[in-house]
Parts: sequence; structure tokens; C-alpha cells
Amino acid sequence: MAKRNNSHIPLSEALNEFIKENKLQKGMDKVNAKDAWAKLMGNGVNNYTNGVELKNETLYVSLSSSVLREELSMGKSKIVAMLNEELGRELIKKIVLR
Repeated sequence: MAKRNNSHIPLSEALNEFIKENKLQKGMDKVNAKDAWAKLMGNGVNNYTNGVELKNETLYVSLSSSVLREELSMGKSKIVAMLNEELGRELIKKIVLR
């Protein structure tokens, strides 16, 4: 168990330190990417989204509508830029729509 640090630090810093020490950043990135997709795409797209998964800087999105898949494929670069802006860093390089 780690030694207790008696200095006062903000909760956000404590959580970030905990994530870093326990090597949880990859898992947090996956959750954050999924949440960002749901937030940015809205209910219309989310109703047709079956799954969102982040693997090695690629976001895999499973859609139940082929029409929506084609429509979204036209603006992949814009979607990547919006997601990265929402996440606050360059986490996603590519989107694969299935």
C-alpha cells in the first residue's frame, strides 16, 4: 500500500494521480471515447449505434443503418476532429464504421 500523503490536493489531481499510478489511462480513454460519441452524435445517431470501441487510436462504430453509415462516412475527418476536441487531446486518428 502506498504511503499516505498528508498535503492537501484537489480531488481531480488525486484521481489523475491514481489513474496514472495504476495504469488505468487506456480504460479511461475507451470510456471517454464512447461517452464523447454519444454526446456529440445525439439521439438520432445513437438510436442506430450498436457499439463503440476504441482500439489503438481507431474508433470502431457498429451501426444498424447502412444509410446512416454512408452518410457518416462522408464526414469522417470532421467527426474525428470533433471527438478529439471533446476529449481534449489527439486520441482518435481514424474511424471505422461497420
